[in-house]
Amino acid sequence: MSPIVKKKPEKYKMPAKYVLLIITFVCSLTMLITFGANVIKGPINGVVGVTIVPFQEGISSMGRWIGKRRDEIVQIRTLLDENARLKDQVALLTEENTVLQQDKYELHKLQALFKLDEQYNKYEKVGARIIARDSGNWYASFVIDKGTKDGLDVDMNVIADGGLVGRITTVGPNWARVTSIISDDSNVSGMTLATEDNLIVSGDLKEMADGCITFTKLVDSQNKVAVGDKIVTSNISDKFLPNILIGYISEIKRDSNNLTKSGLLLPVVDFEHLSEVLVITDKKQTIEAME
Repeated sequence: MSPIVKKKPEKYKMPAKYVLLIITFVCSLTMLITFGANVIKGPINGVVGVTIVPFQEGISSMGRWIGKRRDEIVQIRTLLDENARLKDQVALLTEENTVLQQDKYELHKLQALFKLDEQYNKYEKVGARIIARDSGNWYASFVIDKGTKDGLDVDMNVIADGGLVGRITTVGPNWARVTSIISDDSNVSGMTLATEDNLIVSGDLKEMADGCITFTKLVDSQNKVAVGDKIVTSNISDKFLPNILIGYISEIKRDSNNLTKSGLLLPVVDFEHLSEVLVITDKKQTIEAME
């Protein structure tokens, strides 16, 4: 016969739901005892002081912590709302500031054009805005928003920033193309304002990298022309009106023929930042015919 093996008795395990029920009962009983602790006398009072008071303090601490967290959450929400409101205000103020800066910029431009209009007040002029230009960093050739409907025509002179920009080379009903004096194919008959010596101002986009264009065929037999002298359009120009400021001599040298001089000229117009111009509607040919 096989030996009989006795099984060990299994340990009793109380179901979790009963454990939870007992804990709930104990907690409820403890709360009742806590509420009635002021009427309990004798030994029970001491037991209550040892077992219940720490439990009360724990609950109170937990309540204070929860209350503190709740207040912090309220403050965070308030700050978030305030932050969103301030962001909206900053965006609005930024937009208003941008508009004011743009208005200020436009005002300065209009003031400059007004002064330029007064400077050449003997000519009739039309204001125009640049709406397109050729590729590159310089306004060698560009399109304005006025045309034949506004009385514009080919060869009308264009000015800005106190001096000569160029002339209209093509015109449409509501647009016109301007070729500026810095263009490689531009040649302007000019003269020194102080001595009235004639010269030729030629566009040169390579030299414009240093902010200059060239001049040639200056006859300065008395050597009076110097760096810094003003150059204006001459009376003998066939397309440009006389005495419009072109720029200032920045470099001068004698040519190899020892008869003429050439050099560099700093234009008075900022050909990197143009936006508005004035078109002189009086043409050189028309004025000469009237005279």
